[in-house]
Order: sequence, then structure tokens, then C-alpha cells
Amino acid sequence: MAELTIYGAGIFGLSVAWVALNRGASVTVIDPNGVGSGASGGIVGALQPHTPDPWNDKKQFQFESLLRAAPFWAEVDAASGLPSGYARVGRLQPLLSDRDISLAKARQSAALQNWGATFHWQVMSAAPDTPLCPPSPTGHYLHDTLSAILNPRLATASLAAAVVARGGTITTKGPARGQTVWATGWTGLQELTKQLGRAVGNGVKGQAILLDHAASGAPQVYVDGLHVIPHLDGTLAIGSTSERNFADPETTDAQLDDLLARAIQHLPNLADAPILTRWAGVRPRAQSRAPLIGPWPDRPDHFIANGGFKVGFGMAPKCADVLVDLMLDGQDSIPDSFHTKHLI
Repeated sequence: MAELTIYGAGIFGLSVAWVALNRGASVTVIDPNGVGSGASGGIVGALQPHTPDPWNDKKQFQFESLLRAAPFWAEVDAASGLPSGYARVGRLQPLLSDRDISLAKARQSAALQNWGATFHWQVMSAAPDTPLCPPSPTGHYLHDTLSAILNPRLATASLAAAVVARGGTITTKGPARGQTVWATGWTGLQELTKQLGRAVGNGVKGQAILLDHAASGAPQVYVDGLHVIPHLDGTLAIGSTSERNFADPETTDAQLDDLLARAIQHLPNLADAPILTRWAGVRPRAQSRAPLIGPWPDRPDHFIANGGFKVGFGMAPKCADVLVDLMLDGQDSIPDSFHTKHLI
């Protein structure tokens, strides 16, 4: 039986643990701060594809991971008995100009070619009947049916419980045994930068807000750079800021007030929604903006799973698959643009 120690109980670390346990490994997850204590304990949970053109290995990998998400979270929730809040509700985006309309229409054929016929990327010439529909100055909207949502806090709790139910251990301290995975978020990227003597990545702070506003089942909305996510539990998340420079990683400020004001400008029915939670955290951003997956350079039997900036929850199932393939079977199918070999 292979033995794995995973540092980091965020979405990447827990996903690797879950996949490895299902492959028969013995797994211990160590995080001194507990489950979902970093960026994975956020409140937004938008699982969105990149545009369907131009196509590349990163977009293909992301597409496969988004397909993997539905069975992945169904199995996790069945094992834990807890809800992750996962649902493929699609995404709605108002098209603000004739140029936006032309560009969106041009991508419809690329979506058919690269996504297949199961999911569509469609330009709509009238407002859809949904409780979350910002006005469009052109009257046109982009609607895709591949996008999904989950509730990050519920999802990490469900995944942690599934890991334990499957025989894994989650603890705040302990010795490392067997192969070791470092899924330690933005501070892990800082440590890699220090040890390798070159820029590997950094942290980008984000702020988000959670409202008491029920629109369960409605498509998520992307407008004015904002993600508006109607969770299945009757809450609604709005996120997020992107702050390269910050003094305190966990405090919210006027930037979040501005974010909420912009959301209400586009969706006035949110104006009276009570505020439940204000959140701030730091997301790990690799230099390439892609996840960073593979062996730790010059450290045998140590591996890295990091850099899931903005796409971590969507990419995690497939990232876990390919990293476990490498660790347990020696099969390396990690996309070149993700691979840690470029750190050497």
C-alpha cells in the first residue's frame, strides 16, 4: 500500500487525498490551521470555462475537469453525507456592445467543436426569464451551460468528511510518511520562490460578500468584472477583488463596499438583501497563471499541487487525477503548461 502525506487541507490537498484513497493509498493530510483555512474557505465558488477559442492544452484540461466535477462531487457528497452545493446552473453575461455580440457569436462554432453538442455557448437576443438578469444595453446576452457552482465552505467540509470516511486522516500536526505532497497555497509559493531562487508565484488577495438572497437554480451572472453566484442554500455570493498589494490578508475594506455597490447597480433587487458574511483571503497565483503540478525539483518523492488562482475548484478534480497517476503509477500526463519541470 502506498503511503502519502499531504500538507494543506484546501481544495487541492483534499482532492489529491480523496483520489489517492480511492486508488488504495494510505493518506494523512496535515494542516496546522485546519480544513479550508485559506483561499479554499471562501464564499464564491464559480466554476467557469475559459473562452472556447483559441483552444490549447490548458483549456482542454479545464474542460475535462469541469466534466469530471459532477461525478466527483456526487461521489464525495455520498461518502460524506454532506452537501457540497455543486450544481451545473450555467452562466449569464450581458453583452455590452456590438463588438461583444460579434465576438460571442464567432465563438459559438468553436464551442461546438471543442465542447461538443452537450453544452452550448449561445448568444440570446432577449433577456431570459431568470431572477438574476442584469440589463443589457444591447439587449443581448451570452449564455453557456457548461459553467457550474459550488459552495466552497460546504465543499471543503464535505470533501474532508469523505476523506475521513474513506479511511484517511486529517490532523494539525504529525510526521511525514511516504511520498509527500505540498498543497500549501500562496505561502507555499513564497517558500518555493525562496528555495529555488526564482519567482514561482505569489498571493493575490480577494474580497467577497455573502447575502441572504434566494435565487437557487438560477444561472450565475458575470457582469462588470463581478461574479454573482446564487448558492443552493438560499445565499448569494458576490466576488471578488484582485489585490496584488495588501497590508492585511484577512481584512475587508472600502473595496468590498464598492464591489457590492456595483453589483446592486446591475441587479437592483439585491439592494435590500441582508449581508451575512464579508470575506477576505489570499489566492495562490503561479507565474504562469496555470496550476503548478508535479515533482518538487531536487527533492525526491516530494510533489507540488498549487497555484489554483481563480480556477482551483474547477481544476482540482483533474489535477488530483494526474498527480496521483504520477505518484502511484509513474504515469506523467500533466499538461506541459502546468508542469513543475519548468521550475528547474
